[in-house]
Amino acid sequence: SVSLVLCGEDLPMSEQGDGVFAVEAPAPAGTPYRFRIDGQTQVPDPASRWQPHGVEGASAVLPEDNHDWRTDDWRGRPWNELVIYEVHVGCSGGFDGLRAQLPALAEMGITALELMPVAQFPGRRNWGYDGVFPYAPAEAYGRPEALKALVDDAHAHGMAVLLDVVYNHFGPLGNLLAQYAAAFFDANRSTPWGAAIDFTQPVVRRFFIDNALMWLQEYRFDGLRLDAVHAIDSDAFLQQLSDEVHASMAEGRHVHLVLENERNQATWLKGAYQAQWNDDFHNALHVLLTGEHEGYYADYAGPGLAASLLARCLAEGFAWQGQRTPRGVARGEPSKDLAPARFVAFAQNHDQVGNRAYGERLSTLVSPARARLATALTLLVPMVPLLFMGEPWQARTPFLFFTDFPPPLDEAVREGRRREFAAFPAFGDAAARASIPDPNDPQTFAASAVNLPSDTDADARATLAWFRGLLALRRHYLVADLEAVQPLGTRVLADHAVQAGWRLPSGEWWLGFNAGDTPVAHALPAGDCVLAEGHSDARQLGTDSLRVHWVVR
Repeated sequence: SVSLVLCGEDLPMSEQGDGVFAVEAPAPAGTPYRFRIDGQTQVPDPASRWQPHGVEGASAVLPEDNHDWRTDDWRGRPWNELVIYEVHVGCSGGFDGLRAQLPALAEMGITALELMPVAQFPGRRNWGYDGVFPYAPAEAYGRPEALKALVDDAHAHGMAVLLDVVYNHFGPLGNLLAQYAAAFFDANRSTPWGAAIDFTQPVVRRFFIDNALMWLQEYRFDGLRLDAVHAIDSDAFLQQLSDEVHASMAEGRHVHLVLENERNQATWLKGAYQAQWNDDFHNALHVLLTGEHEGYYADYAGPGLAASLLARCLAEGFAWQGQRTPRGVARGEPSKDLAPARFVAFAQNHDQVGNRAYGERLSTLVSPARARLATALTLLVPMVPLLFMGEPWQARTPFLFFTDFPPPLDEAVREGRRREFAAFPAFGDAAARASIPDPNDPQTFAASAVNLPSDTDADARATLAWFRGLLALRRHYLVADLEAVQPLGTRVLADHAVQAGWRLPSGEWWLGFNAGDTPVAHALPAGDCVLAEGHSDARQLGTDSLRVHWVVR
């Protein structure tokens, strides 16, 4: 039996079949409520739209019309126009704090925000991937109407807004579904983050698809980035979600569905989904820039391997297309028939920075020239670029892993994280591991905050002017015809250098890239040199250089 606990009364709910119970009762906005299961346990609403007192508190009634939208004529931005800025809302001052940054971000040339997950999580600090109420914006960031105001203001500044959503697991604290709805989970399968969700159940698929539709329709997000779909393991769910999202959108509205998928399944990028985060691009580039070869970078290390894999990314999308990696794992599907625009390119993101022991950004790992080289390459390849918060001005603030769990989970997370690094030589002894910041320490979160650079920061101003210049090149030569780009081939010039070319309707776009310590000869076709980052000339690419030619055919 189930009853609705509302205003001190238990209202019996009628059984509808298949484990569903329902009742209708009047309740003003803000009214707290819970459900009582079998006359005993009281639980919040698993589809709560508002948890004003966190994961342990009661759910609250949220009206759907609690924001007066100023941008009713907004239809989104087409995919080819996006320059995505990935941001953690908590590290930006919450919904209102990020909203205050919008004019500056728009002036930089950012055309899309991508918010890390905002679903209600335990405590006041979290990356967002421990969410337990997928429908409720995290109260630590602000009220639900503040999120709507953020999206509305972003649209007014010409920016699309994407949201990172987590449909592959629930967080470790605050989710009570397993206690009263065990069939929601697949007892025969698990994920690295907890119990696997059973997507063979139609009502389970409905729960998450309705969530996607809520973010797109009620909060007016312009797209979703689906986290770690390789842990969902349900093609039926992924297809149904795509079908229903696209069928529900008004004609002419631009809505983008993007995947994170370690399996490199090119199949999903042929109509159902707009694009995929291209980890291969990042990993090969990172090895070229830093020489790091531990952990997952081992698949991209070895003499000349990173350069050849980066070249393959530039020509064909994925580096791994079904071959076995050096660690013996077959990964990926052929992707050379996909347009480059089906891939999101990045030199940094929350994972690649935050999963380091000390959360170092690329700007602190390599020279300023080399860090700028990575950003320039990301912006000038004909994929859709993603910048991590602070990257346009080469911020040096770390982005650390942070949580806010009570005992004993706090200690388990701290020690578990330190054990993750035990296999790395730099953390082989206990003293070294003890230096890894405690995720639960409030200072770990505070150290990760990213503020806009001050007007008196001359270096940041110069870097932003350079950044805007790169975006001007992208807009002038690539954006309008991005979907029509066709690869013309790549060449490995040296262990740290590659060149690549693409055909567009109005000409050819060629670039040569050298992240090595010695000059290398290039074979770029003669044409207009539209960029010479670092020292290069008509025959050679100098150390840490990027040269771009536009050839009219």
